[in-house]
Parts: sequence; C-alpha cells; structure tokens
Amino acid sequence: MKTGTFDATPFFSPLSVWVREWTEVCKARLTLLVLMTTWAGFYLGARGSVDLVLLFHTMIGTALVAAGASAFNQFLERDSDALMKRTADRPLPSGRLNADEVMLFACVTSIAGMCWLGFAVNLPAATFAALTLVLYVFVYTPMKKTSSLNTLVGAVPGALPPVIGWAAASGGLSAEAWYLFAILFLWQMPHFLAIAWLYREDYARAGFRMLTLDDPDGRITSRQAFAYAVALLPVSLFPAMYLMVRSLFFPGALALGLGYAWLAWGFIAARTR
Repeated sequence: MKTGTFDATPFFSPLSVWVREWTEVCKARLTLLVLMTTWAGFYLGARGSVDLVLLFHTMIGTALVAAGASAFNQFLERDSDALMKRTADRPLPSGRLNADEVMLFACVTSIAGMCWLGFAVNLPAATFAALTLVLYVFVYTPMKKTSSLNTLVGAVPGALPPVIGWAAASGGLSAEAWYLFAILFLWQMPHFLAIAWLYREDYARAGFRMLTLDDPDGRITSRQAFAYAVALLPVSLFPAMYLMVRSLFFPGALALGLGYAWLAWGFIAARTR
C-alpha cells in the first residue's frame, strides 16, 4: 500500500500468473485456430441461417476438447519439452505446475467437452471430437519419437475441426465437409515442415523423429513443403466449384494459394532460417 493510493498488484498478480500458466497449458493460440476452423465448418454446414445457440454449444464443447488435448500433450511430453529451448519454460518442464494437476485438468476438460457436444449438440460432432483427441494424444504424440511420418498423422486431427463444425450444424457429413478437411490438411504440411526445419536441433535433442533429422541440408523438406503447397491450390478451390461459397472466394483462394506456393518455393531456393 502506497501513501494516498491503493496498490492492487499483490491481489491481482497471483490471478494473472495462474491465468497465464493455464492458458499456456491449453495452448490458447492453437485452440483459437481450432475454433476458427470449427466455426467455418459450422457456417458452411448450416446452409443458410445459423443457429447461434447451437453454434455457442459447439464452440464451448470444441474448446474444452482442444484444451484437454493440449494439456494431455504437454503432460506426455514434459520430459522432452525440458530438453528443447523453445519449450523448456513451459509450466510443466519448468516446474511451475504439477504434472498430476495437469493430467486431472486434461481428463476433466476432455470428458466435459465430449459430453457437452454429445448432449448439447449431436452425436456426430462428439464422435469426431473424440476421434481428434485420440489421434492427437494417443497416436501422433507417441509417434513423434518413432517415425517422421508423425507429421502426416498429426495433420489429420489438425484438419478435423471443420468436420466437427459441419457435423454440428448439419447433423451429419457430406463430401463438402471432406473438402474442408483436405484444404486444412494440405495447408498444415508446409507449416509443420517449416517449423521442423527452424527447430531441427531442438527436435533432435529431444529425440523427435522429424523429417529434418535425416535431411541436414533441407533439400527433401523444402521440396515436400512446396509439393504440398502446390497440391493445396486446386483443392482450395473446391468450395467455389461446388457453390459452397460466394464468387469472391475463388480469386481470394487462388491469390493466397499462389502466395503460399511462392513462399514454399523460396524455401527451396534458399534453405535458411
């Protein structure tokens, strides 16, 4: 307490620290991207007026499952995270949070999210949310230690959120939902490969079997990134071809896709950080 003023720092600091730590456990930025793509799938799957109450329940349930999956991932990789510079300061490897409480949080939020979707939305949405969780936590996460194909496998749960949104809005699936899945799947690959290249020493130190481990000059990694970026071009135009979106989508998707491919080509031309 200062003379004539009230210093609120002692009261608010513990709360802000608590929020910051658990926000990191939930990977808030990643969860936000998951919600954005879920919303896109819901909006397109609604085919007309959007049920805002149903959308609200879809967002809450999906956010809980995504947060739980991220917490599971950090619990399982806490020892590996401690070996990497970019993750050593996370709440678990740094010792700021206890592993048991993170595990409990992961279980509670994941189950709550799937139940929320199952009871407040529909069974197909809950099923695909559960599939996303299982693939991310129990397949992709351990596979990072055994095979460089983990990147491909990890792109599958990363591409399922728009499918969850579509199922939530429509009560089922159609070919259009899988177009959205394909777009997000292909978009992730250059992104993942770029991260693997940027942090290749970190991944090697932690024992993760990334493609860059056997590709020290980046030749294979950069070519694969470019190939996926090129493959994304025609696939990203499917929504316009099948009249899922308005005409402005086509030139926008084409311009952004070409820009993405150009940047991937830059990776081939100059394999630097």
